[in-house]
Amino acid sequence: MSETRHHINPPILTHARELRQPQTPAEAKLWACLSSRQVGGFKFRRQHPIDRFIVDFYCPACRLVIEIDGDTHAEQVEYDQARTSWLSEQGYHVIRFSNREVVQHLDEVIEVILGECQGLISPAPQPSPHMGEKAERPT
Repeated sequence: MSETRHHINPPILTHARELRQPQTPAEAKLWACLSSRQVGGFKFRRQHPIDRFIVDFYCPACRLVIEIDGDTHAEQVEYDQARTSWLSEQGYHVIRFSNREVVQHLDEVIEVILGECQGLISPAPQPSPHMGEKAERPT
């Protein structure tokens, strides 16, 4: 599925660029694995703007949003839920991990991300050919 280009509000784009610089340790650790198509050949972006939101990581090929929740997210549960709902309504698939999960269980986090990507892009099953049909032979 190709990504439709949307105009990004310049202040949001500027803020997204600023957020790319001071990565948390968990974000840096995950980005070291996601960058350069290291996970299943999928391209990821970090601190990517989507409408009025800036998501931690994004895979355009399967419209997967990955959020890393630090301590501050405990204070903004309702905001995160509303944001996830809005993204889902727009056709994005959102998964969340805590900083602790990324730092302590990185291999498992990567497995989940790869599984999500593969599941989101797997083609729909094709109908099988009719059994018993014979090809016509030239005479």
